[in-house]
Amino acid sequence: MAHQFEPLQNDLIIRTAWGQKVERPPMWVMRQAGRYLPEYHEAKGKHDFFDCCRSPEISSTLTLQPIERFAGLVDAAIIFSDILVIPQAMGMAVEMVDKVGPHFPNPLKDPEDGQYGKVMNKKVDVAGELDYVYKAITLTRHKLKGRVPLFGFCGAPWTLLCYMVEGGGSKMFAKIKTWIYKYPKASKDLLQKIAEVCVEYLALQVKAGAQLVQVFDSWAGELSPSSFKAFSLPYLAYISKNLPKRLKEMDLDPVPMVVFAKGAWYALDSLCDLGYQVVGLDWLQDPAEAVKIRGNRPIVFQGNADPGVLYGSREAITVVVKDMVQGFGGGKQGWIANLGHGITPGVKPDDLKFYFEEIHRLAGS
Repeated sequence: MAHQFEPLQNDLIIRTAWGQKVERPPMWVMRQAGRYLPEYHEAKGKHDFFDCCRSPEISSTLTLQPIERFAGLVDAAIIFSDILVIPQAMGMAVEMVDKVGPHFPNPLKDPEDGQYGKVMNKKVDVAGELDYVYKAITLTRHKLKGRVPLFGFCGAPWTLLCYMVEGGGSKMFAKIKTWIYKYPKASKDLLQKIAEVCVEYLALQVKAGAQLVQVFDSWAGELSPSSFKAFSLPYLAYISKNLPKRLKEMDLDPVPMVVFAKGAWYALDSLCDLGYQVVGLDWLQDPAEAVKIRGNRPIVFQGNADPGVLYGSREAITVVVKDMVQGFGGGKQGWIANLGHGITPGVKPDDLKFYFEEIHRLAGS
């Protein structure tokens, strides 16, 4: 049975994502529920990071914190979770190490290491293994009471494979480069399996109440243009092609889809043809140049200020916002205001508030 939620009071981001003309650009920021907020640390307490993700109550509380702090300024919530819940559901152990980040105690070593075969052969129970995410989404929708729409998300297959092979973040990406250049077929087989899990996972998030979805390809920039075409683009395309089909099978309406391939500035033209309504831009892209590349295609851009500007002066923030508003054409169509990546630790919440206020001031009706 479909969930019953209160009517949406602010649908600005959904109208924008579908390409409609709007009164002002909607805005939110990646990682807006996170460590830069003092209330985040209060609510998280001594709980492990993944324990917070697995607790619908804590996850929903953290999701709502920026909506409450920046009431009237933020036009979307994004569920508090992590992209690495998919490798966990596929049978791999993942820990979050304080001040280090995600850690896989037993990453994939090579296609003959035994674990690769187990991961490939496991029938992933996407509904059961990730049920806590869907519960958190449904609970959050009820708590939002229609104030703003709610994003669901997943990691892109390439980025997830990077973590599964590297065992965490990396500077050299030597292990995953070994995989794609030494074991290309095994890499592609696993990328396809991850893509299939992503489709089901996003569809079940929509069923639970997600009103938009975003695919995060955080390590896309580690690939050359030709490698991106081989090891990332086909799997991003698989998701955008098959998610709407899966939603239709489930008698669910389509939702706007966002793709964010960080660092893949060279692939912008291809990303605009991939079937996503929204293409996220990082801060390495010039907005005006991106608009030229987009041409007359009905693609919405999302982004893209350097998150580091929030460490700077108010004057610096104003300059960046002015350039962004001008570059994206004023903000009445085709642009969702965001940062070029997630907000970073140590940013003062009042400086993020000023960033939002300046977008309102300079691009409002």
